[in-house]
Amino acid sequence: MPVFADIRPGFAPRMERLDHRCLNDVPGLEKPTSENLAIRIWNELETLLPMLSKVAVREARTSGCADEGPE
Repeated sequence: MPVFADIRPGFAPRMERLDHRCLNDVPGLEKPTSENLAIRIWNELETLLPMLSKVAVREARTSGCADEGPE
């Protein structure tokens, strides 16, 4: 099973655009809910990482969401 270290090179540029930023100011992410963030990350990574099965975004230990791509 792949681990985060395996996807880090593909995710790193996306992380730089999102980490420690006001997400309301990120183009295309004007409604930065955890759901919208998970969908955006999924859409950006699905072709780059064909084995991707889930994107989980956590706001805190007890809140967040996961996206498993289109149904």
